[in-house]
Amino acid sequence: MGRPKAELVLTDDERETLTRWARRRTSSQALALRCRIVLESAAGATDKDVVARLGIEAHTVSRWRARFVRDRLEGLSDEPRSGAPRKITDEQGEEVIVRTLEATPKDATHWSTRSMAAEVGLSQSAVSRIWRTFGLKPHLVDTFKLSKDPQFIEKVRDVVGLYLAPPEHALVLCVDEKTQIQALDRSAPVLPMMPGMPERRTHDYVRGGVTTLFAALNTATGEVIGQIHPRHRAVEFKKFLARIDKEVPAELDVHLICDNASTHKTAAVQRWLAARPRFHVHFTPTSSSWLNQVERWFALLTTKQIRRGVHKNIQALEKDIRAWIKTWNEDPSPFVWTKSADEILERLAGYLNRINDSGH
Repeated sequence: MGRPKAELVLTDDERETLTRWARRRTSSQALALRCRIVLESAAGATDKDVVARLGIEAHTVSRWRARFVRDRLEGLSDEPRSGAPRKITDEQGEEVIVRTLEATPKDATHWSTRSMAAEVGLSQSAVSRIWRTFGLKPHLVDTFKLSKDPQFIEKVRDVVGLYLAPPEHALVLCVDEKTQIQALDRSAPVLPMMPGMPERRTHDYVRGGVTTLFAALNTATGEVIGQIHPRHRAVEFKKFLARIDKEVPAELDVHLICDNASTHKTAAVQRWLAARPRFHVHFTPTSSSWLNQVERWFALLTTKQIRRGVHKNIQALEKDIRAWIKTWNEDPSPFVWTKSADEILERLAGYLNRINDSGH
């Protein structure tokens, strides 16, 4: 006859919760099945009936019925499984972190997993796990440059204000030049990529000359006005301004975000701007190219077209650049600026505090 089963009686709240869990789309299949087992059993069905209706094994029914009787709703979740005991103590983990942050090996400027493992007596994989857990990457280094512009704060607020709250009836254009773009041809033909083998090219190259790209990025739409010149002087910059003046509708003001290059501030350029009052120039702080969005677009151009491009001469290079700009403008993508001026300045203040505290 077997042992008598404990009576399974549901409260109204339990029945409602089990029904909701069994029908909810986000419930796991395992949890939904356990809920249906309990509901069927509570309705008076025998274990054999539940097995037949749900198409499961008898031991599954008895197991989850008993778990629910013992632990109610909490019993339907998976019990935690015991894993292997920890082999690395908290003290060992702390030693790795402290040494990584506060010391360097005798024969190098930074730690590797191998050198740290030899230092603390752990395996390389253990050191690697500790570093990943705490986001430590001794092999990486970032660079930065602090601006010494006395008007740094005012210029940051001015430029960021244009990004986050552009004026009405106006266009905001990020303007800059990408100079010294080289037309490089490899000394031997490029070998194309094949299964199991990357594209291969010679490490040496033949120079075919240089060119300069003037670009203006529309911060609202992502569209780019581009113009190529062989040289980078104020006269070429003034020609580019004339191109912008021609392409932007006459009823719109034009706000130009530029860096502090001398070509942007010559007397000829200033006279040209003074004769066109709808143009307003906003200069980024010195050593702050990251504030000009067109620099991000230049990075895309370099990555997708220039760096791996093969060009026998300047004409071929300029043709590919113009084609890339045309393709970009067919489906432009603006860069969304999210940081406020206050957030940028607060983060900079954090850097300055860290530098002061470092003792350098």
